[in-house]
Amino acid sequence: MRVLDTAALLYWPVTEITGGICSVSQLSELQKVSEQRHMLVSNLDINWQEPVAEWLENARTAAANSGDLPRLSSVDLDILALAMGLDLPLFTDDYRLQNTMQMAGLATHPVGTKGAKQVWQWELRCTGCGSTEAVPPDVESRKTGPVKDCASCGAPMVLKRKR
Repeated sequence: MRVLDTAALLYWPVTEITGGICSVSQLSELQKVSEQRHMLVSNLDINWQEPVAEWLENARTAAANSGDLPRLSSVDLDILALAMGLDLPLFTDDYRLQNTMQMAGLATHPVGTKGAKQVWQWELRCTGCGSTEAVPPDVESRKTGPVKDCASCGAPMVLKRKR
């Protein structure tokens, strides 16, 4: 048994996807990317699940600990929660998901890439005064840009690799 990220649903042959575990939230993501693939995948024998609230909280905490939380979507968190909660390997090409899983000591496998070679830890760094802080577990997800404002000087804080 294994948890599959949306990349696997998009690119793997049907025989590889069948029997996998996926989040219900991936269906809408898949539909946005490829209507045809969505129609195909939604009719396969896939174990569609909603993550338990406790699993989601654990996933948010693990992603905050690695520093990846601000750049993970709600679908990413659902997938992460399933893999962590069920203690199953996660098949994904998303380096942030791989990083979080590896920091938590859990297995990941790439879908179509070579996979992450290193585990990185991220922190918030102020663009004004240079102060740093850990990524809080209640931070909002954003694709790009500042994560929050600095408590010391008010300048934007951005996600940077921990030194």
